Amino acid sequence: MSTSINEKLKLILTEAEELLLAAKTPADVEEVRIRINGRKGSITAAGKELGTLPKEERPEAGKALNITKNKISRLFAEAGERINSTSSVKVESGLDVTLPGRKWAFGKKHPITQTIDDCIDIFRRIGFIVADGPNIETVYHCFDALNSPKDHPSRGLSDTFYFPDGRLLRTQTSTVQIRVMEKQEPPIRIIAPGPCFRPDNPDASHSANFHQLEGLYIDRNVSLADLKSTLLYFARELLGDKAQIRFRPHFFPFTEPSIEYDFSCTACNSKGCRVCKNSGWLEISGAGMVDPSVLKNVGYDPTQWSGFAWGMGVERIAMIRHGINDIRYFYDNDIRFLNQF
Repeated sequence: MSTSINEKLKLILTEAEELLLAAKTPADVEEVRIRINGRKGSITAAGKELGTLPKEERPEAGKALNITKNKISRLFAEAGERINSTSSVKVESGLDVTLPGRKWAFGKKHPITQTIDDCIDIFRRIGFIVADGPNIETVYHCFDALNSPKDHPSRGLSDTFYFPDGRLLRTQTSTVQIRVMEKQEPPIRIIAPGPCFRPDNPDASHSANFHQLEGLYIDRNVSLADLKSTLLYFARELLGDKAQIRFRPHFFPFTEPSIEYDFSCTACNSKGCRVCKNSGWLEISGAGMVDPSVLKNVGYDPTQWSGFAWGMGVERIAMIRHGINDIRYFYDNDIRFLNQF
């Protein structure tokens, strides 16, 4: 075999080995492939040179060429495996394609949603079902049917958002009880969680948008004692077995008698602290027996049916459960706050 061909093949093999050892990316390997095996590559040129050799030298030279090609193929395979197994491989965009994929972070329920879900679960265990109604309401369903006088302050522009056509954003979820009673005969046992809207100036305890959870129970011979036992059950399920409840006389147009109710302060075991303003009690919301006039408005006979209703602020419940002293935290969208839930 011609010494010149043999030397050239050795040089080509050495060159391929050195270049592939220095290759860092798939693009580097491709450049070596073009340089060695491409149409104008050194191996291709060596193959063409075989045709110029004497006939007696061609078989041995061809055998040497094939051996060199096989060795170079193995070098390419080894370089590809090495590059694919290293964490330093990067494409031109700068993306490291060898890094493991990023796991998708699962979202969490907002603390208000969590509180609503927990309240629903508690009341469902004693037979209440969830009802819903529109956020945009009529004056009839929000005020008239609930026995609110025409001159009641809650109807004013300072307390209610009105649309030009006379409709309004509901100020309370009590509207849902009217809609349910209009469509359904007693007995009724519902809870109605949902957003409400009032033009309040935002501060630590007020927001223009907030959530209520309305409850309604209509049946025969329902009493105020039934209301108290229901709310006491809820308080203990929510805050623990030691929770107590107390009623205070009040007035609402749609209940008679009307009460406001408090839960015992779990932060101090009713001994008095900053959370309960040293009273030992946490003010929750209002309740009472459904006014006979409201029953008449929906076509119920108040001599046959009676019931109770209550409403509670969901934000208020969430603040008590988690020791939060400012309602605005719920709506600031601060991920540091929300991640705690």
